[in-house]
Amino acid sequence: MSFEYHEGTKHSYESIRNSPNYLDWNTQPSALKIYNKFEDIIKLDGKSDLHNFIYRLGGITDKKTYPSNEYYLRTLPSAGALFPVEIYFQAREVEGFKDGIYHFDVANSSVKLLYELDGDGIESAYEDNRAIKGLIVLYSTIYYRSSWKYKHRGFRYCLLDCGHALGAMEASSYLYDHACVIRYRFDKMQLNEAFGFGEQEFFLASGILGIPKKERIETFNMQLEDINPKYERNEMIEKAYQDSLELSSCKSKYTFWEFSFHKEIFEETIFKRRSIREFTTSTITKASYEAILEIALKPVMSDCDEEVQLYCIVNAVEGVKRGLYLDGKYLKEGDFRKQAGYLCLEQALGSQSAVTFFLTTGAKNYQSAYQKAGIIGHRLYLASEYLKIGCSGIGAYYDDETKAFLQSDDMILYGVTIGT
Repeated sequence: MSFEYHEGTKHSYESIRNSPNYLDWNTQPSALKIYNKFEDIIKLDGKSDLHNFIYRLGGITDKKTYPSNEYYLRTLPSAGALFPVEIYFQAREVEGFKDGIYHFDVANSSVKLLYELDGDGIESAYEDNRAIKGLIVLYSTIYYRSSWKYKHRGFRYCLLDCGHALGAMEASSYLYDHACVIRYRFDKMQLNEAFGFGEQEFFLASGILGIPKKERIETFNMQLEDINPKYERNEMIEKAYQDSLELSSCKSKYTFWEFSFHKEIFEETIFKRRSIREFTTSTITKASYEAILEIALKPVMSDCDEEVQLYCIVNAVEGVKRGLYLDGKYLKEGDFRKQAGYLCLEQALGSQSAVTFFLTTGAKNYQSAYQKAGIIGHRLYLASEYLKIGCSGIGAYYDDETKAFLQSDDMILYGVTIGT
């Protein structure tokens, strides 16, 4: 079960010291997937709203070059800049695109047509298999990109990164003026096979930006070859994916809301977003804190919405008592800077921040709950950047000690820090 996976990948004071992780930089996998043999290519030229929408899903915004490597910065964060998430989409009756399946070729700022539809489509993998006029965005993960560094815990990062990608879609759809609905409930194994994925790549989520038609789609005839390179297999991650694949007792939430941001400034925010490496321990205003919290707690539109709790350790907010809060409600007073830093694997970010957040869940649907944590994390990033406040996600923490501090039996999914 996914709970067993979560328990088996916890960090503790002893595990960090007894099981140090040594990286072989010669074996680091590429963070970019390229389908070389496909020649029907559309360059994203920034001249159309649709091109801009696609680019904001995960396009490159900058790069950093070091003696040993080159790292890309993109419109979404990724633990260790490993970017394990790949983006595909189906277009049907979309101007400028043939009806077909496309891959977002991030390296070349383009999309490649992998398969042209002929009366079929990926709608066949959904319970409601009506044809979608518009886009269906698909998110897969190549888990070795994360497990290369994070070992068994890598699946956690894949889920968080996919959540951030869904958050990027949510933000981009606001600028595109099209509502998007996140869909977790589809036949992922059917699509894994159709896309030719081996064991190391598999689908996690999708987003619908389109209108259902009366026509039903019964088949999907695409059969691609696996082009992923050799990798180090992790049976624990593959089992965790299989064990958490079936969703049960899902509750849909289709409450629509819009970001209340100035659109031009918000677009700049998406491209300027970065992960902060240190804070000054300065205070932030109460108005900024409350605005960021309000955005984080807005509903997420999906077909399997899980409850995710947002704990806040307030260290330095003007006019707000220091202490621990749950979804904005006061739990206990105190100066918890040192505790926050210690819980974040003794990283200074946790103690230097104005606020340190921990996201938790008691949900049974592991994949959708974890990805929702990533979506909330992405909102924290964008809302903070918009208000000129730094933000950094933290996927490493002492699990049980964090639960004890929060006095919660829930699984700890994510840590996020904000400050200046």
